[in-house]
Amino acid sequence: MSEFSMYHAMGQGTPKPNAPVRKDEPNKFRPPVAASPGGYQQTGASASGQTPNQYMSPSNQNFPPAQEQGYFPPQPSPGFQTGHDMNNLTTQMGGVGLGVDVAAQPRQNKKKHRHAFHNLEAPGSSQAFNGMPQNGTPSQFLDQTSPGWPQPQITPAMSQFPAATPTFSPAAPATNAQHAARVGTPQAGSAASTQQGRVDPEHIPSVPRSRDTPAQYYLEHVYPTMEHHLPPPALVPFVAFDQGNSSPKFARLTLNNIPASADALATTALPLGLVLQPLAPLQDGEQPIPVLDFGEIGPPRCRRCRAYINPFMTFKSGGNKFICNMCTFPNDVPSEYFAPTDPSGVRVDRLQRPELTLGTVDFMVPKEYWSKEPVGLRWLFLIDVTAEAVNRGFLDGFCEGIISALYGGGDQDETEEGDSAQRRLPPGSKVGIVTFDKEIHYYNLSANLESAQMMVMTDIEDPFVPLQEGLFVDPEESKAVITSLLTQLPNMFSEFKNPEPALLSTLNSALSALTATGGKIVCSLTALPTWGPGRLFLRDDGNMHNNDAEKKLLTTEHPGYRKVAQKMVESGIGIDFFMAAPSGGYLDIATIGHVSATTGGEIFYYPNFHSPRDTLKLSKEIKHTVTRETGYQALMKVRCSNGLQVSAYHGNFYHHTFGADLEFGVIDADKAIGVMFSYDGKLDPKLDAHFQSALLYTTAGGERRVRCSNIVASVSEGAAEAMKFVDQDAVVNIIAKEAAARMSEKSLKEIRGALTEKTVDILAGYRRNFTGNNPPGQLVLPENLKEFSMYILGLIKSRAFKGGKEPTDRRVHDMRMIKAMGPLELSLYLYPRIIAIHSLDEKDGFANDNGYLRMPESVRASFSKVEEGGAYLVDNGQTCLLWLHASVSPNLLEDLFGEGHNSLKGLDAFQSTLPVLETHLSAQVRNILQYLESNRGSKALTLQLARQGLDGAEYEFARLLYEDRNNEAQSYVDWLVHVHRHIQLELAGQRKRDDSDGLASTASTFVGLRTPYWN
Repeated sequence: MSEFSMYHAMGQGTPKPNAPVRKDEPNKFRPPVAASPGGYQQTGASASGQTPNQYMSPSNQNFPPAQEQGYFPPQPSPGFQTGHDMNNLTTQMGGVGLGVDVAAQPRQNKKKHRHAFHNLEAPGSSQAFNGMPQNGTPSQFLDQTSPGWPQPQITPAMSQFPAATPTFSPAAPATNAQHAARVGTPQAGSAASTQQGRVDPEHIPSVPRSRDTPAQYYLEHVYPTMEHHLPPPALVPFVAFDQGNSSPKFARLTLNNIPASADALATTALPLGLVLQPLAPLQDGEQPIPVLDFGEIGPPRCRRCRAYINPFMTFKSGGNKFICNMCTFPNDVPSEYFAPTDPSGVRVDRLQRPELTLGTVDFMVPKEYWSKEPVGLRWLFLIDVTAEAVNRGFLDGFCEGIISALYGGGDQDETEEGDSAQRRLPPGSKVGIVTFDKEIHYYNLSANLESAQMMVMTDIEDPFVPLQEGLFVDPEESKAVITSLLTQLPNMFSEFKNPEPALLSTLNSALSALTATGGKIVCSLTALPTWGPGRLFLRDDGNMHNNDAEKKLLTTEHPGYRKVAQKMVESGIGIDFFMAAPSGGYLDIATIGHVSATTGGEIFYYPNFHSPRDTLKLSKEIKHTVTRETGYQALMKVRCSNGLQVSAYHGNFYHHTFGADLEFGVIDADKAIGVMFSYDGKLDPKLDAHFQSALLYTTAGGERRVRCSNIVASVSEGAAEAMKFVDQDAVVNIIAKEAAARMSEKSLKEIRGALTEKTVDILAGYRRNFTGNNPPGQLVLPENLKEFSMYILGLIKSRAFKGGKEPTDRRVHDMRMIKAMGPLELSLYLYPRIIAIHSLDEKDGFANDNGYLRMPESVRASFSKVEEGGAYLVDNGQTCLLWLHASVSPNLLEDLFGEGHNSLKGLDAFQSTLPVLETHLSAQVRNILQYLESNRGSKALTLQLARQGLDGAEYEFARLLYEDRNNEAQSYVDWLVHVHRHIQLELAGQRKRDDSDGLASTASTFVGLRTPYWN
């Protein structure tokens, strides 16, 4: 790689002309990028180092806000300390200090190499200050008095825009403390409490603050994927500007700077992994993913490693050869794809080629990539019509949900129904309906019929498909027949009630109906399938919890369900289950859910379904599963640079041998996969590490495509540089997915122990290898892993892993959900967002001057933060509670629920929405709920009331206060003390591992539970 421009420098120093422009983006907020040296080089030192608190505006964030006219008497403000800087984080735990080390020690300047990236050093700047001018820092990037979020990093070599921004001159001189923070000189932290043995919870890392501050920043700024290379926190909405490196929405690396050797990585104890969400939804303002068609020859690929053409491949010999960035093999350029290169080695047509300028693209592929003729997605709805479904209202709700999903039912959509543009499914998609109890009922939905024709199959031992024509129909052409049938179904089966469903026979019958084309099954179930082949029995008798036998309940050995799952994947079929246990009964999700997990589907579980409270949630989730981007008949392959190899995959898919592609019956916008890498050699610090994921799938519209995402990371000799570019959300996601994958092998106690040990290993490794002479009593946290301990504690307290009794259905449901969760959904699941609605500022919940919704600050998940008379929204991405204190103001209740509703007991316990009222507070809260609904995973947002002292949901509220002592685990403060004590023992060489059964490898390298694979 000779020159910056030969590496396809993104646009030769000019931003893409068609970039999404934010009109309101002031120039002063451009990321600080200094002028680059002439060559495309790297020194290995961070270009912007650890400039503190870019997101913080110089406002008095630490002073208590003036109390607004509230709904309850004024209360004394909590004691704020004006100097608790998160970069200077310390508390004393009887001589135990909590401190955050802002950066690793400054590295020695090493010889510049030719490199895909270059260090952004201003001429004459001091290396110790990481290329930043010494005489000060612009005021908008510094607010040392406020707890802050570090500036989005520019990796040592990742700004591919040498002239994107001019060299900036600082406006305000920095203080000594600010210089110390930026240089990386470890600081002695300030005492959080003067009392010995007391930890001030105000001074430990705050997850809400780590989300709110960057969320404000990204309201006004885009995220350039090359200039900045430390992604925003997963829960923060942002607009990504694709500069050749894939958006973090599609791919997040745990380390955006990778140590050159396995030994160097081992000093960090961090996993090297990649979290992929290949069909992730885009945000308004982002460019749609381009679809490129290369005709019969298909997209250009490397002949040796089969990597697809991407922005990091270089062209030589005047454009006749391209050098693969994965394996460095020189390939001949196909004549159809040839274009000459300019004197600097860049193709002259590069800016007109999205595959050479964008990190994520879709390639149309020719017939050699087809396993069968691609057609529009076939949707088959399997509807449980047993007694429980009819009696509890689940059948009603499910049928309403299908109508809403296909045609947009409800008053708000009536005006849209006549509009052909409102078609919910892509053209070419077709729909079929089957009902089942102890028999299977097929329906002919042909448009020329007045009403659907029902065919009953009584032979469930060897089921077949009784009709070909009319089973799958266009939902628009047969709209009258479909809506008529779905409206009548609840009444049709109200007289003849069979209590036992024959599920396995129905699945086999559905499989034979879809084998020819592939497709997606949406199945409802309300009772344990105890009839016919594949009948299940009550495995969980409540006596097998908290012992070794419990792990048998978390998996299945049932041959019938395993076989149908495998056949579905082979035929390109996936299944989503909507499972309700209205009376809290056992459904054996471990066995039934195995089918959805293997095929890439999902389970929507309603453990205490109550109609009509949960009907809206059910309807919204059916609509979401039908309308989100969905691909089927999918295969996935992940490729990486020489020196690395894939060592493991985690997620919901089928994988028959390790070296083979991952297979999915279906994959949708909400599904993520974790990929682990190991070293099979040593990386070259002069070069970069490249990763490419390729997902071959058929779209719902019937096109065969490859979704290609490309990620690049710089390489450094040691691990100190890597610690500056750790992606906390990706690390937590990988560890959580691996922990979930272990549940069938290890006991829950062992897994919780391994998670604790892993936390200690990571923080002890950092303390030993990358910090200066901090006092021994300090807990020093890496800047980019400050909240890591809290997220791991949230994982230990989650339903999947928590100690104590937990129904196995819930446990295994959450375990499979974690395996498929993207970073956003998992972040919310491990630490809920809590919003106080009794103390909203009058401007909260409305648009600011630039048209963006002004959100109130989140509250920490601790009962100590709950105010008397308060009202709180608590959202963990799965459920959303409205918790109301017993002495909540009657005025607040009337403003939220309408006149006459001025007492808690007078509220309807089963309401799931807020009435639309003309009050200021009602508008604020409804706007906030709408915002929360737009920023979550696959589960719908509906309200559930939790009135203090009245509703059972209050127990769920208490469970979600993860910073308190609950869920059979410690409080956040106690957990940090516990972790710190073990770090001290580790540093003193006295740490004992209580892993007598070979789990030592789990703890030291949690990644190491899996046997090593060799290709």
